[in-house]
Amino acid sequence: MATELKIETSRPLAGRNPAPYVASVPGSKSYTNRALVLASQRMGTTEVRNGLVCDDTVGLAAALDSFEGLSITRNGDVFQVVRTKERLGAPEKPCHMGGAGTPARFMMAFAAAAEGVTEVTGIPRLCERPMDDLIDSLRSLGISVECVGSEGCLPVRITGGTPRIDGEWTIDGGVSSQFTSSLLLFAAQQTRGPIRVVVGGNVVSKPYVDMTIAMMNEVGIGVARDGERAIVVQPGKPAHDHIDVEPDASGMSYFLAAAAATATTVEIPGIGQASAQGDVGLARAFADMGCKVELAKDRIRITGQPLTGIDIDMDTMPDVVLTLAVVAPFATGPTRITNIANLRVKECDRINAAARELERLGVKVEEGPDWLVVHPATTTKAARIHTYDDHRVAMAFAVFGLVRDGVDIEDPDCVSKSFPGFWKELARFRAHHDGHA
Repeated sequence: MATELKIETSRPLAGRNPAPYVASVPGSKSYTNRALVLASQRMGTTEVRNGLVCDDTVGLAAALDSFEGLSITRNGDVFQVVRTKERLGAPEKPCHMGGAGTPARFMMAFAAAAEGVTEVTGIPRLCERPMDDLIDSLRSLGISVECVGSEGCLPVRITGGTPRIDGEWTIDGGVSSQFTSSLLLFAAQQTRGPIRVVVGGNVVSKPYVDMTIAMMNEVGIGVARDGERAIVVQPGKPAHDHIDVEPDASGMSYFLAAAAATATTVEIPGIGQASAQGDVGLARAFADMGCKVELAKDRIRITGQPLTGIDIDMDTMPDVVLTLAVVAPFATGPTRITNIANLRVKECDRINAAARELERLGVKVEEGPDWLVVHPATTTKAARIHTYDDHRVAMAFAVFGLVRDGVDIEDPDCVSKSFPGFWKELARFRAHHDGHA
């Protein structure tokens, strides 16, 4: 039975501390997922440092650990990956990925290089999410992929093998960037190359592909763009015995939003304009809304100011759409968010979830197939927020509760998917400001 959060996060801040709040944000989930796969492709021992420890990353590590010839252990936020076989053996049991879309898609491509048959599955919602673009791509390379249930969805059984190397590899980038990243990581595992990957369709979430390319280059695997649509991979194994993970831009977004909504100052160390994470763009969005933002190479500082609604294309930062949407009611004028169709196939339909829960609070919202318009709300009403088992819904609406009274969060534990310490960090933010005029 779902629990409900009725704690300090559901009442407005009592005061304002003029000193900046320095947020403690865990390592990036996106970086950690990629780092675990890259480390697993290297012979010997490789450490992933400052990794995010959450449901998704722990689940991915457990799935990788189940391959014969691969062992992953963890000490705090350091994952130690040990590979002892050039050709890994498929796991004896199915790899259950929970509700984690990125790890599931990475696992499908990773399994395609192992010997034997690997079954990849997950919770019912994950088994509804589209996998057909990656399945079609792997099949076109000669890899056997059997859909156990509905065609194009998990569960799947993948028989590892040697893919076709001649000619181009193709992948549709219109549903998820994770398919492209999966194929790039698979290309790196081959023994011959170069391999030219061509991405078709209306490419979404391009910064996540850029992140994959940047990380592969950082560990010594040659990857380069060839025009707008093609990416050339020089197969090889990572050259470094450790991979450092930077703070999570998606996780920090809630504290940027907290500053914007409460007119306070928040500083995030260790991440800035040099980051390849597209979600750093949310800081620029808040600047456009009126906040004072300092974006240094490895630090972000934001001070909330009177907000004005904006029109914004958020294709490059879909994971922070909910974060912006919960701040938008406190602006003067509506905020229109566009180019976000892929949010409908996330952990939940996030466009609809944003609209329904904001309306539950008394905010006027309009939604379309790939857009959302949030109107100002001078007054709101108390409500119990349904989280749809989606960590981002819970964390975003907790920010709303910093400003308006009566916000109760259903199933607060769902934040463990990406930010297990979120409620403690938000409580520290509150404690920093409560009682200061």
